[in-house]
Amino acid sequence: MAQVQLADGELDYSLQGPEDKPVLVLSNSLGTDRHMWDSQMAAFTEHFQVLRYDTRGHGQSLVSPGTYTVEQLGGDVLALLDALHLEKVHFCGLSMGGLIGQWLGINAGERLHKLVICNTAAKIGTQDVWNPRIEMVLGQGEAAMQSLRDASIARWFTPAFAEANPGETRRVTDMLAATSPQGYAANCAAVRDADFREQLGAIQVPLLVIAGTEDAVTTPADAQFIVEQVAGAHYAEFAAAHLSNVEVGAPFSARVVEFLLR
Repeated sequence: MAQVQLADGELDYSLQGPEDKPVLVLSNSLGTDRHMWDSQMAAFTEHFQVLRYDTRGHGQSLVSPGTYTVEQLGGDVLALLDALHLEKVHFCGLSMGGLIGQWLGINAGERLHKLVICNTAAKIGTQDVWNPRIEMVLGQGEAAMQSLRDASIARWFTPAFAEANPGETRRVTDMLAATSPQGYAANCAAVRDADFREQLGAIQVPLLVIAGTEDAVTTPADAQFIVEQVAGAHYAEFAAAHLSNVEVGAPFSARVVEFLLR
C-alpha cells in the first residue's frame, strides 16, 4: 500500500505490473474498494502497469466530511496522476467508477489514451432512490452497512453466480459492510447528483461501454444510451448482473485488454 497526500487527506493506492508498460487505472464501484478488481489483475498486469486506488470514502483512503461530487472524485484521480508523474493513462471504472470515467472523458480527455466504463449510466437512479438510503446510513451507521451488504447480493450478482460462488460473493460484499457509513453516504450523494446525459458528446477518446444483461441497477439500455451519444464508441454485453467484472471474470478481462491493445 502507498498513499498520495491530497489537500484534505490521503488517497490509498497500489501500482503493480511492468514499469515499461502503459498505465491502466482501475476505479471501484460504490461500496467496494480496489480489491474488487482482484480477478482482473493477472490478465491486466501482463500488458499494463495497473494503478488501483480506493475512492475517497472507501477502503483505506480518506473520509472527508460533507457530501462529495463526481467532479471532486475525478479531481482526486487527476491529483493521483500528477503525484505519480503520469501524463496519460488508460482508465477503467465500474458503476460509480464509470461516472468518474465519464467526468474524466468530458473534462480531462487529454489525460486519457482510452476509456472503459462498465455497468454505469449517464445518470444513475433518482433522489427518491438515494435520499432514503443516505438518511438510513447516516442514521443507523454500521448496522445500515450490514443491511446493505445483505441486500447487495441480489443487485450485484445473478442468483446462479451467488449460489455457485458463495466465497467470492461474500468477499466482495464484505467490502460494503466494511465501508465507512459517512464515506458511503457522501459518495451516494455524488452518484445521486451526477448527470452527464447532455455532456457525453464531449468525450473524444476511444470508449468501450460494458453492460450486464441482468443488471437492474444500470441496464443495457443505459449503456446503449452512452454508446449512442459518443462518436465511435464500442459496446460489449455479458451475462451478468451489476459487478460484471467479478461475475464473468476472464471474458471481461479479455474484452478490456483487446480494446485497449487494438
